Amino acid sequence: MPERTVIGWDIGGAHVKACMLQGGEVRDVAQWPCPLWLGMDRLDAVLNEARARWHGMPAARHAVTMTGEMVDLFANREDGVCRIAGELARSLEVPAASARDAGSLHFFAGDSGWGRVAEVPAMWDAIASANWLATARHAALRFDTGVLVDIGSTTTDLIAFRHGRVLAPDRTDAQRLASGELVYHGVVRTPLCALAHRIDWRGTPHNVMNEFFATTADVYRLTGELDPAHDQHPSADNAPKDLDATRQRLARMIGLDRRDASDNEWLAFAHRWRAAQVTLLAAEMRRVTLMHGLDEEAVIVSAGCGAFLVGDVLAQAAAGDRLPQRPAHRQLAYGRDVARISAHADADRRAMQDWAQVCAPSVAVAALFDMDQ
Repeated sequence: MPERTVIGWDIGGAHVKACMLQGGEVRDVAQWPCPLWLGMDRLDAVLNEARARWHGMPAARHAVTMTGEMVDLFANREDGVCRIAGELARSLEVPAASARDAGSLHFFAGDSGWGRVAEVPAMWDAIASANWLATARHAALRFDTGVLVDIGSTTTDLIAFRHGRVLAPDRTDAQRLASGELVYHGVVRTPLCALAHRIDWRGTPHNVMNEFFATTADVYRLTGELDPAHDQHPSADNAPKDLDATRQRLARMIGLDRRDASDNEWLAFAHRWRAAQVTLLAAEMRRVTLMHGLDEEAVIVSAGCGAFLVGDVLAQAAAGDRLPQRPAHRQLAYGRDVARISAHADADRRAMQDWAQVCAPSVAVAALFDMDQ
């Protein structure tokens, strides 16, 4: 009997992430750029690419989570959830074999369980932007007490769990922005002017130009920490992503040109922006950890393409008066320590772990559906 195939989807506003699960194990993971604000045809194109990649999709069951309803293509979030669901239904849904069958397409609705396509209009608010909850629940099933630190291209989620249960009472983006568990900072798409109002240059603080001159991708491209495979969106000025063009974008932030300083000075400047982001994230990490009263027994589960920042965020957060220092062995990785990678995966194990780390919500929603159904 062939192993059941579940494909987990995380439909974002800037990327689509997907995971193929077979027999409860990850066989393949992929991410595609998908600037959904430009039109639903961008999602169509990605679904066609996925169909070409995974020839077995017609036989699969699909588990979906999303954040793409937030883009300004839609009149409101309800409209976004329903239109995304409708597009997925047209492209992926296999009709139920009988009235008792649930069909092939299921939407993760957090505390409300799973919804079929016809149920989406009544459940849209539970479906909207619930991808973080899928990842945190999956991590909580593996480890008793900890914090999920998912630093992505655009946002960061800081989600505490204890005794296998997600502690955060909030579910909407607005509520989580208030609590600090959602921070609109990432390592690719965040405009640099969001990180600091003033920044040091050659020993003198400068006001920052509040223009879309550069993004965090420029910082981490220059520091060498951003994997080129995760640098999928155009630069702020649509210019190339080589190091000289990257330095030019950084220089613009304080009214300079690349030629006004040496390469080493621009690298040091990039590290100042990096420090500014670490400081901001560490403050929110400290807030969330203290709010839930977690102690040194809590593990840290990192995820996202910005997981390279987690160690420094933790170190700075631990410098707070009341937050205990966590030993290094308590820092775990979603792709390595939570996701179950198949011995027959379509890439080498380390590469698959890395992609499962970056695409954690798609892996989590597939795994949760596979366990629930």
